[in-house]
Amino acid sequence: MAFSYNLADLLEILAHAGPERPALVAGKERRTYRELNERASRIGHHLAEAGVAPGEHVAILSYNRAEWLEAMLGIFKIRAVPIPVNYRYVAAELHHVLSDSDAVALVGERSLLARVAEIRDDLPKLRHVVAVEDGDTTGIEGAVEYEAALAAASPDDDFPERSSDDRYIMYTGGTTGYPKGVEWRCEDIFFGALGGGNVLGDPIGSPEAIAANAAQPAMAVLDCAPVMHGAGQWVAFMGLLSGAKVVLYTEHAFDPKVALDLLAEEQANVLMVVGDVMARPIAKELAKGGYDTSSLFAIASGGAPLTTAAKDALQAHLPNVMFLDNYGASETGTTGPSVGGAEGTARFQMKPDTTVLDDDLNVVKPGEIGKLARSGHIPLGYYNDPVKTASTFFTDATGKRWSIPGDFATLEADGTITLLGRGSLMINTGGEKVYPEEVEVALKDHPDVYDAVVVGLPDERFGQRVAAVVAPRPGTSPTLDELTEHCRGRLAGYKLPRQIVLVDEVQRTAVGKSDYKWARSVFAG
Repeated sequence: MAFSYNLADLLEILAHAGPERPALVAGKERRTYRELNERASRIGHHLAEAGVAPGEHVAILSYNRAEWLEAMLGIFKIRAVPIPVNYRYVAAELHHVLSDSDAVALVGERSLLARVAEIRDDLPKLRHVVAVEDGDTTGIEGAVEYEAALAAASPDDDFPERSSDDRYIMYTGGTTGYPKGVEWRCEDIFFGALGGGNVLGDPIGSPEAIAANAAQPAMAVLDCAPVMHGAGQWVAFMGLLSGAKVVLYTEHAFDPKVALDLLAEEQANVLMVVGDVMARPIAKELAKGGYDTSSLFAIASGGAPLTTAAKDALQAHLPNVMFLDNYGASETGTTGPSVGGAEGTARFQMKPDTTVLDDDLNVVKPGEIGKLARSGHIPLGYYNDPVKTASTFFTDATGKRWSIPGDFATLEADGTITLLGRGSLMINTGGEKVYPEEVEVALKDHPDVYDAVVVGLPDERFGQRVAAVVAPRPGTSPTLDELTEHCRGRLAGYKLPRQIVLVDEVQRTAVGKSDYKWARSVFAG
């Protein structure tokens, strides 16, 4: 049998090469590569027997748990397409993703399925539901219990031959509008976002070559990010496909003490966090002392910027730790590590296939502003959305395809790229362009600022002025003067906030992005 870059093929190769190697820890559940592969085969066989055909879409609605990754891999086993669904979504958002994706089946935690029950009559294509038990007694009528489904199905790998062209879809949540399904080929997502079988080195040259990872020294990755999101999911698969033990943080709310205890218990070598929102509490908890961090050599971050202040706070207790703070997006994959930088949101050493282009798809000159673009292993487009696809994916005069999702950036003289922010959010103040994300990062480097969202407000003189909604740290009340003075050495004068409002908590969207609509309503109120 010829193997492909379908993720199920890669799992089967690893499971054969190192069957008893630890693969997954999630709460009380532990899986070797053999056990993970067998359980994925069982859910794959069950779905096939339920009528799910190759190319059809199966949604996954769950918090972090072993069954999440089992289900995803099982769906790939039958050449169907997993659709990760945000567990924070309300009924209307669930309806959009489940209907837009044409999902024919759903694997979900019973308590979360209760929301789907509200809209089930408006989902005519959804014909099969598998319920993962979580102690809840509601759920959805007609659902098959997950463990019963596995018990009745075969653990064998007797599936039809798969293809590197099999699809992978990730719904991305923007700052405005409903989520869009970014559609990749399995081969492209493997090389573009999942490490290519060798996260810190040259990618493998064939699917079979991944077997060598089963002979590598044992590693452990503690993934605190939700695997329903790209950042958490990609780190989980980077770990699994490199032969590591992936430890999922399974609590429904982030507790730094739980994370640090888990790190010590599983002797994790890499800790995955989501920007400052996890990094700062971890640093504060480390300051209390008493934690075994001897196994840890790297902290990875994705989904949100990791500010210099947060890194400094962590290194005060972890002086030898390495930071793997990469830029990534659903439309580009992972493109390169952060190398610091005093301006923009961060400066990155991008891979050779990533650059900054002008509107004519030409590389900008150093110092000029253009849009971040990636070629090579990029998505096919947006599922069910040819208009948005045409506005994001382009082919230049040489026939090269580019993914240009809308992030503005500057190409530096040394080849690094300074990321500025999303153009759709840009503030025009007196003819000068300000990217909110850049100001947010500068604000969050202030020791009294826990979180911040920046928007443009109407201004009689300048057209728009920069305004910030700030959640201060407990016991502090930073003033506008203090914050502008803090930012002055990092931002040009026209980028400094002219107005702030302090709030107890900064509201975010269901996918954890800054909620700019809410921020504007704070000022309106």
